[in-house]
Parts: sequence; structure tokens; C-alpha cells
Amino acid sequence: MTEGPNPAPDADVAALDVMLPFVPVHGWTRHALAAGLGAAGRDPAEAAFLFPGGTTEMLESFFAVTLARAVQTAAPQVASEMRLSKRVRAVLAAFLAALDPHKEAARRAFALLLLPHHARLATRILSRLADGIWEAAGDQSEDASWYTKRASLGAILMPTLLYWLNDIEADQAGSLAFFDRRLAGLGRFGRMRARLRGTCGGLMGRRMRRTDRPAA
Repeated sequence: MTEGPNPAPDADVAALDVMLPFVPVHGWTRHALAAGLGAAGRDPAEAAFLFPGGTTEMLESFFAVTLARAVQTAAPQVASEMRLSKRVRAVLAAFLAALDPHKEAARRAFALLLLPHHARLATRILSRLADGIWEAAGDQSEDASWYTKRASLGAILMPTLLYWLNDIEADQAGSLAFFDRRLAGLGRFGRMRARLRGTCGGLMGRRMRRTDRPAA
């Protein structure tokens, strides 16, 4: 089962918040963290003890904290929506809105995640995001569809996020339209696959019935 986004310790959340304005200049490094701590009136030497996992832990915390905040923001809309797909969209919209003030830091994050040696980290972060979005949307799947839904959402999250990096429309309208098109495509594929299974099952059933007939 994919791990959902784990809440970061309060100290890490506070450190992340002061660090973010300096990430566009210093990258996801302890230099950015020390600069943020100093600007917030804290001892820059604390940077040596925070995020012991280094850049990997910083990136995981960034996306986990951003999603946690988005889930809180989207909660009223999620509660009022009847359709699961609309609830998923509401959480994603809140997630993009929460990322938006830190777009350049996010750009730096994706530049790292797209490097070949960070492929496993990127997969882990996307899997946790997909799991967290479905969970926040109220998905209660327990069978194979649990995995299918998360894999499907994970497959369109990265393209959507990369589109968002260059989206200049207000309220991420272009990114959400992009996501809607991809989500609709997955829905059409799922319906086609279900019809194909039904057709194949019917053909196999008729074939079995013919095969079972006694020879004349």
C-alpha cells in the first residue's frame, strides 16, 4: 500500500516556511535553509540539524506540507461535492493554489525530481500525492481499484504539474483544464476497457457453450 503524505514535525514546517523564499537563489540546500533562518531572526547554525535527510527530506516535506494545507483548504468544497471526480479536482485545485506562491521553489524541485538519479524519489513523492489526494477526496476503495486509481492519478500528476509551471492564467485555469482533459481521457479508457472485458467475456461464454455441445 502506498504511503500517504506524512505530517512534518512543527519545527520542520516552520523551517521550511522561512527557507522557501531563498530556494530560488540557493536551491534546495542548507545554504537556503541557513539564509531563511537568519532572515527570521534564528541562528543559521540550526540548519545543520534540521532535515537530516538533506535535499531528499526537504523535497518530501515541501510536497507533504503543501498537500496537507491544500486538503484543509479544500475540505468544505469536498464535503459539498457528490461526485468523487469533482472532489479529486477540488483537492488538486487547492494543491496548485498552495504551490503557486512558491512557484520558483517548485520549479527548482521539479528540476531535481526529473534527474535520472532522483527517479525513485520522484515516484515516491508522486505516489504519496496521488494517495493523499484520493484519500482527501473520500475514496474508500479496498480492492484492485485502489491501486488502479492511484496509479492512474499518479500518471497524470507530473504532466499537470509541469504544465502548471508555465501556466500564466488566473487561478491555474489552464492547468486545471489540462488536468480535466487527462482525467476525461482516463475515464474514456476505463469505460472502453470495461466494455471490452464485457464483450470478450460474452464471446468466450458463447464459445464455451458451443464447445460444450455434444457432437452430432
